Amino acid sequence: MGFSIGVDVGGTKVLGGVVNEHGTVLAHARRDTPRQGGSALTQAIADVALELMKDYDVSCVGISAAGFVSSDRKTMLASPNIAGWNGVNLDKELGALIGLPLVIENDANAAAWGEARFGAGINEDHLMMLTIGTGIGGGVVVNGQLYRGAFGVAAEFGHMRVVPDGHLCGCGGRGCFEQYASGNALLRHAREAISASPEVARNLLALGDGTVAGLTGKHITDAARQGDAVALAAFNTTAQWLGAGIASLSVVLDPACVVIGGGVIDAGEILLAPTRVAVERYMPFAGKHPSPRIIAAELGNEAGLVGAADLARA
Repeated sequence: MGFSIGVDVGGTKVLGGVVNEHGTVLAHARRDTPRQGGSALTQAIADVALELMKDYDVSCVGISAAGFVSSDRKTMLASPNIAGWNGVNLDKELGALIGLPLVIENDANAAAWGEARFGAGINEDHLMMLTIGTGIGGGVVVNGQLYRGAFGVAAEFGHMRVVPDGHLCGCGGRGCFEQYASGNALLRHAREAISASPEVARNLLALGDGTVAGLTGKHITDAARQGDAVALAAFNTTAQWLGAGIASLSVVLDPACVVIGGGVIDAGEILLAPTRVAVERYMPFAGKHPSPRIIAAELGNEAGLVGAADLARA
């Protein structure tokens, strides 16, 4: 089936790779993400693809990027974190630069497809993925196919409303799922616990610069591994929200497994174990509705790249 290129567009880097039909990345190329976005970013993607095309016979290119992608997978409808990329027909603009067939895909969708085809979800025809970082991204595979919805913007799980009039979200709504179960939410849960009982947080704060403001997700993960009570409590609170959200999504989508990816999954079972318990606790029809397996992603930062490359080939 030949080689395809996947390019993952992130906030700091544009990472591309040549991917074979088995999902193996054979070569990489990268550029820094231009701050001005727009045509400069489109050119950076082209530069990555053209560099990789020099040494491999490539048939197509898949682009993984955060934002809303049109149903025909040609246009970035909206990309909130990238300047100058709203309403851009990448198929036309990028295609003119590289001369190969293109597919554009939402980054969480691409990651879900990568995990379903070559990672944690191999052999699962009904899979849901949550990418948990600053916010929460999502992707769904139904009957072995990536589900994109009528307008191409399905599975934006992070913006389900879970708390009426809750915390303000970057999307403009209040009480969104990602305000309670994301990496940013983990930080807030930890900071709230520290404010309530600062005397028990000395060990945790010592991992950073000694201040609550200097605390990072990595500090909380490291402290949790050491058994720090405040860090473990923050993870447990995050897991309660995450499990409740997965339970609600499960009665709609009925996945066989839920793959958890993104930066927060570095904590492994510290997050996954209490999440599984919470899924059982909050699942409607307790004891009667089957619960999905909750598993860690396997492809790491390459999931979107690999998934986009495979989607381009399909």
